[in-house]
Amino acid sequence: MAQHTPWGRRLALGAVAVAILGGIAFVMVRSGPLAPVKVTVARVQQGTVQPSVMGIGTVEARRSWMVGPTAASRVLRVAVDVGDTVAPGQLLAEMDPVDLDQRLAALDASLARARSTQAAAQAQVLDATARQQLSAGNLRRNEDLARQQFISPGALEGRQQELASASAALQSAQANASAAAQDAQRLAAERAALAQQRGNLRLLAPAVAVVTTREAEPGTTVVAGQAVLRLVDPASLWVKTRIDQGRAAGMALGQPAQVVLRSQPGQVHAATIARLELLADAVTEERIAQVAFAAPPQGLSVGEMAEVTVQLPASAPGLVLPNAAVLRHNAASGVWRLEADGKPAWVPVKVVASGLDGTVRVDSADDTLGLAEGDRVVQHSQKPVQAGMRVQVVDALVPAATAGTAK
Repeated sequence: MAQHTPWGRRLALGAVAVAILGGIAFVMVRSGPLAPVKVTVARVQQGTVQPSVMGIGTVEARRSWMVGPTAASRVLRVAVDVGDTVAPGQLLAEMDPVDLDQRLAALDASLARARSTQAAAQAQVLDATARQQLSAGNLRRNEDLARQQFISPGALEGRQQELASASAALQSAQANASAAAQDAQRLAAERAALAQQRGNLRLLAPAVAVVTTREAEPGTTVVAGQAVLRLVDPASLWVKTRIDQGRAAGMALGQPAQVVLRSQPGQVHAATIARLELLADAVTEERIAQVAFAAPPQGLSVGEMAEVTVQLPASAPGLVLPNAAVLRHNAASGVWRLEADGKPAWVPVKVVASGLDGTVRVDSADDTLGLAEGDRVVQHSQKPVQAGMRVQVVDALVPAATAGTAK
């Protein structure tokens, strides 16, 4: 059997060591710390972005009513219940009239008596008018006789005194008639006011509406202005939406929107912006928009939460790329562009518009290193990208949880 010399053993050991080191180096270069970072890339394209903003809202009614008495009173009966649909003029509830009916009857009697007094006063005016006209005729005849000296001056003075007395009686009768008419007018006004007060005790529906709450039950005493029932117009339901002020630029009346109700998560309802509130919320830094449904969905409830997406006007044509490719580096926004040698270089950009589909419209923030259509930019990477590092472009990144070999 052949014997190995010391130099032969050393050479063999050296060859083994070199093989081991080479294997380690190969592993480090291919899959170890020195391996290229796997990345996915996207192409920069020319196009437009349809920006949208999202907000959380609450279903409210544009038209609602709090129906209650105009004076303190006690609820006599409530004719409707929560959920009932009512028609204009329909009786909703009635308040206890207490003594109003008796007071109306007393006023009716007083008004009838005043009208009788007025009629008597008018008759007295007619009688006084006739007496005054008779006295005036007698005076004219006596004046003719006095000119012809058929009667004495004293007889003429008597006729003049009769006319003056008749004129005074006519004026008195006219004054009494005017007072009687005013008294009747006052009583009629008092009765109309009391009848209006009596009518206000009948709470009527102001329009087609749905009863949402019963605030008081029969026997409850309520004060003036306190609601007995609350109504809403079911055709006026809209969503009061809160939009972040930082993204609300460009919102305008009539812009299309989409509403997803919490009770109907799988359905999208078409809507439009019906009102933009002038006052914003300074605490939450949100702007408030009222979004109206194109057709109110069935089963809609007041107070329900909803997600609202408002579609803003499309951006001007420009460079479009995935939002995931835009990163923050050295306190600036930009993308990692793959150069001709396959290594990444940082390109500052500014985002002009963002769409909910994950795309953004960008402009170059640096004229020297500006993007161009067709450039490849890093979209996702296994590790943070650095300038000049070795990368390997792949179709998809394997999540770390599934990177191992299945057993």
